[in-house]
Amino acid sequence: MTAAVPGLLTGLSLIVAIGAQNAYVLKQGLTRRHVGLVVAICAVSDALLITIGVSGVGALVRDHPTALTVLRWVGAGYLAAYGLRSLWKARRPQGLDPLDGGGAGRRSVAATALALTYLNPHVYLDTVLMLGSIANQHGDARWWFAAGAVAGSFLWFTTLGFGARAASRVMSRPTTWRVLDLGIGVVMIALAVRLLRG
Repeated sequence: MTAAVPGLLTGLSLIVAIGAQNAYVLKQGLTRRHVGLVVAICAVSDALLITIGVSGVGALVRDHPTALTVLRWVGAGYLAAYGLRSLWKARRPQGLDPLDGGGAGRRSVAATALALTYLNPHVYLDTVLMLGSIANQHGDARWWFAAGAVAGSFLWFTTLGFGARAASRVMSRPTTWRVLDLGIGVVMIALAVRLLRG
């Protein structure tokens, strides 16, 4: 049980960093559209990847660097396209109407959340390799460590998504959305460049 707290803290330290997945959860939270779906996809995906890492599959990922290289290029292309789209939207920002049910449908939102999760090689390095390696240092208590890391993931995504949703009424000005879209665009493109540089 004592391994659960280090698992929680380690999981949070890896997931709280600004990244494509977090930026998307934040944006969906602010628009109040399909927040629960996005939070569930991201948290359950993390739980799955953490479980895979603790099960020892991290060694398999480590032994196949070509797969990570292909994933790196595909992920960088996706992030760059998403970033450019955000920068394009920043040219003509619109205010947020929290009561407006328009926007992307559930399938589109789910597909984007899945792509931002599984096309990012850092997700595999952080959750499968790093968390898996650290968890396995705890011996028989490794599953408690994994449980703590999974709890951290669920806590973070729920707080980010629904916390942003609660603040969405404040985000009604077009200028705020210009800044947000510019910020998301820059973060996505910077992440794409970082991926390409290895």
